[in-house]
Amino acid sequence: MELGGGRVDWAGGTMPLLDGQTIDQIVMEIAFLMSRHQSLRTRYHIGEDGLPRQVLADTGELFMEIVDAGQDDPADVAEALDAAYRDAPFDNAEDWPVRVGVVCRDGTPAWFVALYSHMAIDAYGIEAIINDLPNLDRATGEHLVPVAGVQPADLARQQRAGSARRQHTASLRHWEKQLREIAAQRFPAVEEPPSPRYWEASYSSPAAYLALGRIAERTKAHSSTILLAAYILMLARVSGDPTTVVRMLVSNRFRPGFKESVAGLAQSALCVVDTADVSFDDLVARVWKAQLTAGMHAYYDPRDLWDMIARVGQERGEALDLQSYFNDRRRTMAVAEVLPQASPQDINEALSRSRLRWGSNNDDPAATVFFLINPVPDTVDIGLRVDTRRVAPDDLVAILRGIEELVVAAALEDEQQDESRDESQDEPQE
Repeated sequence: MELGGGRVDWAGGTMPLLDGQTIDQIVMEIAFLMSRHQSLRTRYHIGEDGLPRQVLADTGELFMEIVDAGQDDPADVAEALDAAYRDAPFDNAEDWPVRVGVVCRDGTPAWFVALYSHMAIDAYGIEAIINDLPNLDRATGEHLVPVAGVQPADLARQQRAGSARRQHTASLRHWEKQLREIAAQRFPAVEEPPSPRYWEASYSSPAAYLALGRIAERTKAHSSTILLAAYILMLARVSGDPTTVVRMLVSNRFRPGFKESVAGLAQSALCVVDTADVSFDDLVARVWKAQLTAGMHAYYDPRDLWDMIARVGQERGEALDLQSYFNDRRRTMAVAEVLPQASPQDINEALSRSRLRWGSNNDDPAATVFFLINPVPDTVDIGLRVDTRRVAPDDLVAILRGIEELVVAAALEDEQQDESRDESQDEPQE
């Protein structure tokens, strides 16, 4: 996202309101949240030196749109309002990173729309907002307890202290070691790439979802690690380079005081995996170790990281393409995972329900490849956005379908080995 304006990633969405909830009560809740959480009243200005500065406001006004649904379904009107807010122009220097609206039926609030810029908040920050709302006395407006979690201004002070600086230095040292060893480019150039430049598609695979339980039971790995292993292997096949480099988005909320913070605390971690001459189960084990190492080194000042990446690129004589991302949006790593225990027949029958969906194609600047695991129940729902100058549309589809093929094949591996063993035993002995 450009600081002067442009394409914005938003968190949040729509929700029904309780019967009897008034506009005044909703205004009280929004004022409560804005007053308690600094990230919701922070904007970005470009200084005379060309560098961005965070500007924290003590007071201000937020516009809240109130719409009457008339004869339409309030839920549908709320969805349309949500879409309009997401598409509306946004200026980081002038606009608050919060957009809210209320949809009424006959003058009574029925649905609420709330969006928060990802510059201000991450998905876990949404949970922190929800958990903080009970600390408002809705009758009096009184704050029942002090705000919990580290505030961004306090965090900035902490990050200048010794322990945080040591963590930052260790992270950059790890990144630099990897950057000096990997290939500079991830993919060869595509001949005659299409226009617009960036394409995206999603893929839903109930079969892969059923397959994950069998692999997880055998490997003792989390489904996120299994899917990352499949994604990494498909990138290796498409790029022709067996060593795959992915920037995995990591939540830093396991650090002290971060859990309740309404802020953006996720950073990318560099995950480097050699896929050559290894079984899928062994690849899953390699990916798990790479995830752990990467996650330990995902706490740093991004400005210093950018400078270091540029410096290493200059020393190597070519720019480094580090724009391959992985983001598991399901947020299941922090909880006990419950996966189905499906039979081979169930998995094979589910293959007919796989669906490919094309998304929007445009010229908005984006990563070389950005892979998402979406929080959709009872299926593996994955999305991929690619720069078609490096990854052709056919390869985009091949990666999505290939992930399903790899996961299903790995799940049925034991069954196939048993069948081969039975056939061998049935062969006549000489």
